[in-house]
Amino acid sequence: MEGALSKAVAVYHGNFGRVSIYHLDRPITTHAHREGHLIFQLNGPMSRVAINQIDHLVDTGYGLAINSWDPHAFYPPETGYGYDYLVLYIKPLWFLQHGRTAKSALTFGRPHIEINRILARQIRIVVELLLDPRGTALFDGYLYELIRESFEQSWDTAPVAYTAADRRGISDFRVRKSIKLMSENPTADVRLDGIAREAGLSRPHFYKLFRQQMGITPQLFMNTLLIERAIDQLIGTNISVTELSYELGFPSQSGFTRFFAANAGMAPSGYRRAAQVLHA
Repeated sequence: MEGALSKAVAVYHGNFGRVSIYHLDRPITTHAHREGHLIFQLNGPMSRVAINQIDHLVDTGYGLAINSWDPHAFYPPETGYGYDYLVLYIKPLWFLQHGRTAKSALTFGRPHIEINRILARQIRIVVELLLDPRGTALFDGYLYELIRESFEQSWDTAPVAYTAADRRGISDFRVRKSIKLMSENPTADVRLDGIAREAGLSRPHFYKLFRQQMGITPQLFMNTLLIERAIDQLIGTNISVTELSYELGFPSQSGFTRFFAANAGMAPSGYRRAAQVLHA
């Protein structure tokens, strides 16, 4: 599965969130997801992921678990070649519903996940199902077992305080209002200074308070909303990438493509070609 550029080899969207095989040869800038996030490297030498500016290593022996809204950046091996990764973006509510207990809330205890015999088998099955659409009816069950094994292992030892998972919700009504304003129509030309004013905050106070409450900057939050909206449009409509660029407030298609590649690791057109939606 080697190639010259980063690309999506296979992407499934469903009630669980999205699960992908990515072939990556370029860094991905600091970004965040509202989903629980798992990264498993399928081949190649060690890669690096900075979570909350702390470096963690991932290779074929150890995966990484990243909690929702934890900012992270990806750095591939400096070999000049691309390698393959199984990447999961899992909706916490889906995992909670499948677990049927509050203990199944999708918050990982520590980032490093050892690829033991059980996990290696589960990863292999999920990869095979991603590459063979005939197995989609079995996908949710095998996917849940892979996530559950990773989740339980992350709590096997004393947790490392590396995440923003201890946040107890957004207590300040002004931050809640700013999130509502940003979420109503996320576009690249939204002025965060204006959002701060509408929320009743000065720009410095807005940035400080938002980061205290959410664990990420307002700009990183807006970038997340933009990527989510872009992906929804790419898989759910036939709108051209050029039209989508302008709809999202980018001055040009090239500007949108650079933004998407920096945050998702590949071009939007390549993501669209690989993506499939699994219906319940």
